[in-house]
Amino acid sequence: MTDIVFTHFTHDDLVAGVNAVAEAMESEGWRPALLVGVGRGGLTPAVYLSHRMGLQLVSIDHSTRIAQFGEELVTVLAARSRAGEHLLFVEDINDSGRTIGELRAALAAQGAEASNIRFTVLLDNSLSGQKVDYRYRTIDRSVTKDWFIFPWEAMAPREKLAEEAMEVPERIA
Repeated sequence: MTDIVFTHFTHDDLVAGVNAVAEAMESEGWRPALLVGVGRGGLTPAVYLSHRMGLQLVSIDHSTRIAQFGEELVTVLAARSRAGEHLLFVEDINDSGRTIGELRAALAAQGAEASNIRFTVLLDNSLSGQKVDYRYRTIDRSVTKDWFIFPWEAMAPREKLAEEAMEVPERIA
């Protein structure tokens, strides 16, 4: 088994990341009508960004794979994007790109207007299969093999963190 290097993404990193994302959008002049926190990892940064920018927030429960929760909201969000609303999806990390890719595919299947949808993350893997619009830091998984522990994950048992890290071992090997 690979030795896992755990790196803590601190609360100060979270605050700096949220401010950096907000400032990037403000300097560009793009403002979402609604934030969408992607469960689980995107929920805390989405709440911070909601307060920072004074924006409404909804959460989409993607991690449980309970179809009804996510599917119904995707339908509503796709309709809002077609009506011209800007939507910002918030995640903690774009690592493999799987979650972001699945959300984009689900939105497209419901006829969402892609030009009105953007994604932001705190950490963005430059080798990911998906691209995001806003990020705080970029990592290169061919170089950075650390498993990042965000403040909201700090309560998890070390064994559970290691299990999650090993779900895609090539990220950390």
